[in-house]
Amino acid sequence: MEQPTGMPHHLELWVPDLTRAANTFGWLLETLGYEPYQTWEHGRSWRLGSFYIVVEQSPALTTRTHDRHRPGLNHLALHVENRTAVETITEEAKKHGWRLMFADRHPYAGGQSHYAAFLENDDGFEVELVAPA
Repeated sequence: MEQPTGMPHHLELWVPDLTRAANTFGWLLETLGYEPYQTWEHGRSWRLGSFYIVVEQSPALTTRTHDRHRPGLNHLALHVENRTAVETITEEAKKHGWRLMFADRHPYAGGQSHYAAFLENDDGFEVELVAPA
């Protein structure tokens, strides 16, 4: 199936610990409907439709930590089906290496008309789960 020009093909995240990233991202992505796609010595990927997300522990890493405040990726925002899904996934995420950010403003940390959960894993990667308006 041909994709429109400009649509994302894949997203690759370099991680300091493949096992930890595969556990946290794997659980979250599979919960959101992604399917395991590729596996190799230093990486894993999950696919939803024609788009896939990769986590890779590259030997070319120049640091062992991700800092979302530096230039580069700040966070990944993903749609969820409704507000109930935001809350259910947020609660379950705590058991899978994710913690709720901005808990004092949840679920409106992005503004009063934006219902979402902002999650962070132990490696400092942030994922925003966004419910439809």
